Amino acid sequence: MTELRTLLAEVHEWFREASLCYGQGTENAWDEATALVLGVTGLPDAPSSLDIDLDEAATARIRQLAQRRVDERQPLAWLLGKTQYCGAWFTVEPGIVVPRSPIGPMLQDGLRPWLVRPPRRILDLCCGSGCLGLLAAKQFPAVKVTLVDADPRAANLARRNAAALGLAGRTEVACADLFEGTPPGGFDLILCNPPYVDAADLRSLPPEFAHEPALGLAGGEDGLDVVRRIIDQAPAHLEEGGLLVCEVGMNAWRVNRTWPRLPFIWPDTPAGGTSVFLLDAEALHSHTSVIAS
Repeated sequence: MTELRTLLAEVHEWFREASLCYGQGTENAWDEATALVLGVTGLPDAPSSLDIDLDEAATARIRQLAQRRVDERQPLAWLLGKTQYCGAWFTVEPGIVVPRSPIGPMLQDGLRPWLVRPPRRILDLCCGSGCLGLLAAKQFPAVKVTLVDADPRAANLARRNAAALGLAGRTEVACADLFEGTPPGGFDLILCNPPYVDAADLRSLPPEFAHEPALGLAGGEDGLDVVRRIIDQAPAHLEEGGLLVCEVGMNAWRVNRTWPRLPFIWPDTPAGGTSVFLLDAEALHSHTSVIAS
């Protein structure tokens, strides 16, 4: 038997000495060690005691996965096969981007004060594991959510996560290229965490992020290839009073430079910084009118 406190300290030291890269669900070696131990044991986020004794099987499994994390530099979520994001557990697997978007905590706050009314229909583009759309379905109990991803593996994983969370009845999943997978009619809320890593940054990604699929990360030379298509096509799919919420990471300055006339809203995300923009339907329709003229 090994005490939880002792094993946590041991794994933390391994991770600290290995100089791993974080940001795929945790931000430092201690949080990563905690996520590994709790992910294997199923203990709550804040165990009432660190004096718990773990059995030999759990201890061996934790050490094995910790060693793989150090040697292979794979995302921890892939090694565990799951990750906790905004209070919900999502199944994840190699080939699918690990849930971590700052849009999630914004959804937990109901997107206040920017969402003017409770949405009835929500679209999650580039949905990956389905985490954003499914969090929205949990936040807004009456909503119908459409999840779309161009990768059939991601679409299948989103279906599985919807079923596991008891949300299959209020969600539909399409494997398609952006809006090609949407049903007729408009949406009150469009969520998107698209590929937005520019070519230079893509070449210099640390191993943990380089493991993730280029399809989910690569946004072209300037990182905005997919974002351009979303901004151009979203007006045709957004209801009056609706809202587009899109993550662009470190590309906020490029977005502002590319569309200087669009009144982007850049909220401070819970993690700090401005990596997510909001545009209401009126602004998007005005943008479309200017292009058409």
